[in-house]
Amino acid sequence: MDLLLLILLSLAAALLGGLYLLGAFRQRRPGEPPLDKGPIPWLGHVLEFRRDTNKFLERMRKKHGDVFTIQLGGFYFTFLQDPLSFGAFTQESREKLDFVIFAKQLVRQVFGFIDTIKDDLKILHAASNKHLKGEGLKVLTEAMMSNLQNVMLHKLGSDSDRMSWNEDSLFMYSYNVVFRAGYLALFGNEPPSEGGEEEAKEKDRVESQDLFSEFRKYDQLFPDLAYGVLLPRERWEAERLKSHFWKALSVQKMKTKENINGWIRDLKQTKEESGMEESMIDRYMFVLLWASQGNTGPSSFWVLLFLMKHPDAMAAVKEEVDDLLRQSGQSVQPGGPLVDLTSEMLLKTPILDSIVEETLRLTAAPLLTRGVKVDMTIKMADGRQYAIRKGDRMGMFPYRVLHLDPEIHPDPQSFKYDRFLNPDGTRKTDFYKGGTKLKFATMPWGGGVSMCPGRFFAVNELKQFVFLMLVYFEFELKNPDEEIPQIDHKRWGFGSMQPIRDVPFRYRFRY
Repeated sequence: MDLLLLILLSLAAALLGGLYLLGAFRQRRPGEPPLDKGPIPWLGHVLEFRRDTNKFLERMRKKHGDVFTIQLGGFYFTFLQDPLSFGAFTQESREKLDFVIFAKQLVRQVFGFIDTIKDDLKILHAASNKHLKGEGLKVLTEAMMSNLQNVMLHKLGSDSDRMSWNEDSLFMYSYNVVFRAGYLALFGNEPPSEGGEEEAKEKDRVESQDLFSEFRKYDQLFPDLAYGVLLPRERWEAERLKSHFWKALSVQKMKTKENINGWIRDLKQTKEESGMEESMIDRYMFVLLWASQGNTGPSSFWVLLFLMKHPDAMAAVKEEVDDLLRQSGQSVQPGGPLVDLTSEMLLKTPILDSIVEETLRLTAAPLLTRGVKVDMTIKMADGRQYAIRKGDRMGMFPYRVLHLDPEIHPDPQSFKYDRFLNPDGTRKTDFYKGGTKLKFATMPWGGGVSMCPGRFFAVNELKQFVFLMLVYFEFELKNPDEEIPQIDHKRWGFGSMQPIRDVPFRYRFRY
């Protein structure tokens, strides 16, 4: 009997321990946000969250208010959904809220990269400040323009190609061009050999096209890979693709290139000096490729689509671009030199800036996540305070409560090209909620320490691509009544959203 009792007590203890680990006994403490553990032990709400993050978080906000704690896959997440209090979240010290925890988990799971360098985030920001801002940004912008010209305009000299319409799918066309030019601008070009410069440019076009084809396959697997829900066949394909990119972007491969950007070069050198194995540096290069090129191409699709669906926006930006070209003393003529959109010219496009910002408001939906390192109190803008537990997670999803708030952005579902312009044509930065000026009117790049360090380059890439499209091409939807496709809900939280289907369009050279 004593032995049987001991066994039963052991089983009961194991059961209670398991239930504890599953979160079954967690209760809301005084001062904490509303707690919603969900229908499934340990998993909580993860299935509904994964299915449609935007819809789920809106349901939770209506049920619990603008601060609530939910269980997701073994973790408790407190979501802050009050736009006026976003500053308190993004400005909190890393001693309390840490972004690096999630960044390292994600890159390990998705890219196979394990970082062992102390203060790697500081190193990344230092390199980004040097090469993705200021004078470094000018150098990168020039490289981007050169490679866009190669990818987009290499058929300009052919009369037959100039006169005929080309039909394509808008998403794949935009993503393809921007990705390839961005890759070449960062990771370098094929050096001229006996075949001369034109042969080297052709090699760049072929290599970047092959790389984009594989990148697109990986990009489609990315959401399920990040959530760890790939099928066995998909896992095998993801591993094959990772190996392909580790080789294509390897340290050894870079030795054969010229014009490698300083951002890539400095970060590679830092890893080498730290003693990191070359094979792991190869994996880091894949992280940098995805971080720099995974969102800009999809955003370029939305910009062109909104322009084609809104003739007033198209007319306004065409006039701005043509005026800017004349002011720079450049013109587009058959057989003449290619136009060059410089960094200085990019500072003189308020209409295009507003169009880009409005596009990102409607189509960029990042999920900002932090690890809670100590028991702490989050203070809301209206004076409310909530206790947050050490070991939990905190998150913000600004899309629904900031980007689409009708008080902040009237008629928020509609594209208005001049939404971010003042009546005098200058950039509009003042937006209000409840009579209080907002710190952020939109948050397409995240916020605080996790704000995208390459955002200035990304905007320049977008603007250069759209500029060349407007200057060199006529383009239109194949079906003028084409409806704007819905957003792919699987990608909520991963940055720039993608459409559930592509859109046929056609284009040809203007001259």
